[in-house]
Amino acid sequence: MAHESPNRALSPQQRIDALREELRHHEYLYYVQDAPEWTDAQYDARMNQLRALEGEHPELLTSDSPTQRVGGKPKEGFSKVAHSRPMLSLDNAYNEDELRAWAERVVGGLALAESVRYVCELKLDGLSLALQYEAGARGVATLKTGVTRGDGTIGEDVTSNVRTIRSVPLHVSAKKLEQAGLPAEFEVRGEVVLPQKAFERMNEDRVAQGLAPAANPRNAAAGTIRTLEPNIVAQRRLELFAYFLLRGASAGEAAGEPLLASQSASLQALRDAGFLVNPHAKTVDSIDEVLKFIAEADAMRDNLPYEIDGVVIKVDAISQQKRLGFTGKAPRWAIAYKFPARAGITKLEGVLFQVGRTGKVTPVAALAPVFIGGTTVTRATLHNPDEVVRLGVRIGDFVSVERGGDVIPKITEVVTDAKHPRGETEIVFPTHCPRCGEELVREPGEVDLRCVNVSCPARLEEELRHFASRGVMNIEGLGEAMVAQLLGHTLEEQAEHAVEAPAEDPAEEPTRKALVHSIADLYDSQKVNRETLLTLERVGEKTADALLEQIERSKKQPLQRVLLGLGIRHVGERTAQALAEEFGSIDALIVATEEELTRVNDIGPKVAATVREFFSNERNLALVERLRGYGLTFTAERKVRGTALTGLTFVLTGTLPTLTRDEAKERIEAAGGKVSGSVSKKTDYVVAGEEAGSKLEKAQQLGVAVVDEAGLLVLLG
Repeated sequence: MAHESPNRALSPQQRIDALREELRHHEYLYYVQDAPEWTDAQYDARMNQLRALEGEHPELLTSDSPTQRVGGKPKEGFSKVAHSRPMLSLDNAYNEDELRAWAERVVGGLALAESVRYVCELKLDGLSLALQYEAGARGVATLKTGVTRGDGTIGEDVTSNVRTIRSVPLHVSAKKLEQAGLPAEFEVRGEVVLPQKAFERMNEDRVAQGLAPAANPRNAAAGTIRTLEPNIVAQRRLELFAYFLLRGASAGEAAGEPLLASQSASLQALRDAGFLVNPHAKTVDSIDEVLKFIAEADAMRDNLPYEIDGVVIKVDAISQQKRLGFTGKAPRWAIAYKFPARAGITKLEGVLFQVGRTGKVTPVAALAPVFIGGTTVTRATLHNPDEVVRLGVRIGDFVSVERGGDVIPKITEVVTDAKHPRGETEIVFPTHCPRCGEELVREPGEVDLRCVNVSCPARLEEELRHFASRGVMNIEGLGEAMVAQLLGHTLEEQAEHAVEAPAEDPAEEPTRKALVHSIADLYDSQKVNRETLLTLERVGEKTADALLEQIERSKKQPLQRVLLGLGIRHVGERTAQALAEEFGSIDALIVATEEELTRVNDIGPKVAATVREFFSNERNLALVERLRGYGLTFTAERKVRGTALTGLTFVLTGTLPTLTRDEAKERIEAAGGKVSGSVSKKTDYVVAGEEAGSKLEKAQQLGVAVVDEAGLLVLLG
């Protein structure tokens, strides 16, 4: 590319096109190839020329122009967007045996004669994004939307912020599309990371402004991409590494499916199209080679400019991926090998007691600051009284602290060598709640102490955060700072206690009157309204109106979300959905017996007991009635189930001729049966296909009936 200005004899359109292509080329060299040819001054001069020309000819301005990476006013919020294909999490392996066991399952799910190739990629410690490109003028592809992972099914539209990431092409030329073998419409998925140097600069700026430094690059990246000010996002210098290439929206039912025949081909096409693809990726032919790659990745970990916490291994051939399919939450054809936790030694200076939303009281170690794996750790969980006894830990001890991936830092042992003297102060657990003073209880057979006061302010704070979270009632704007203010704390008080997970010292009593005393109060217009919200710090009319709109909109969330929001112990997303589909209304659930509850798939005696306990509590029933009065959704469409297999338990093994395992499981459950993952004397039938393994052998040993797919179809009727 020439460095001189475009020929002024050209038309304005031609001059603008030439400048844009020149800038795009040098952005690619700088941000993707890491091989700049221009100085910053040269780049800025060309950018200023382009801005001036576009200012003179506003009719020629396009959204994919390099000048439009940061533009427009900050958003009021992020709209929700459904993914073309769920963005699922991966199962994890933590050692060689677990990785080899996964590989055996992969081979077992395919024909023995087939060879399997694997693609190894670094597991970047960031957040996932989906980028959708659409066909533009003259055969180019232009960035349409950028969406966060969200709950895996629905994410947030953060396009304005994605546009500021220099390694994300706003425009893919027809020439690059041809070189990559891509249509002008496609979807790219990748990981956004905050490079270590950018993270350090950001924290230096925060400290200079009197703010607390961010805990780690991953959290900082996640917070940045959801910032409503694109200019701030641009300053942070995020990077996006692309790793998936999918079909675009016009593919209809095939939208979101892989575009090319292999993962390795997808990575190469992404490179050819101008995307930043991590250079540390390799296609191999065996698990031994995968393990070699993992060892190499672990060795380079400290020298990389960004954080990684493992290696992702994928079956290369898309045809094999499709045959292997998915479990309920993860693909069978991919796994994440997590690196061992990093550890450090530091002094235990004290113990705090944190009260969670279910009343569980967790001992939290207050530590002398120790730097572990890119993060300064000052808190670690001690889990429960039994764990404290097992460790034999005392205040003043030097302890080994581990931090692995997303796991909360934990104490693994007391260091007892001659260099580290023992502490002398025993850890004494409270007999009463540290926040509300209610006497703590320990249920028979449980290890945790609990506060049973449902009005406990500590429980309420956690309940509100949980209730408002994206995967539950999805009340955007009701974050930690807003919850703290609704409970009567100032932002200054909230900031003093909003430090690194898992907990900080119990907050002081609020300095002003709380607006809410239960989750139902969120819907009470006498307590939470425009006037009361405007009395809070940093809450203007737009913020207040937006929050009220979100609260009103949450009333339309389905019954399963409401059940999840009630915070019933042991009831997660899947269980809440099963209860809603089985009973169809909260009224039917309230009167359900434990026996009726255990008939629901995936619900055992423990969960049934906690559900029954919750709806036997008068205060909980009063809460339900208040929420009913405010118009929340308390009914659902019952999933009609057959009765042909009621009371029967099945185990699936091997490859069936026509049904995938997921399809077979769905049909069994639709007929009233249960599907288990292991064979026992309680198993009624094992459904065996080709290459059935140890489950078939165990069934034969126990005398469990074995049927093939045809036999299953006969049972289904």
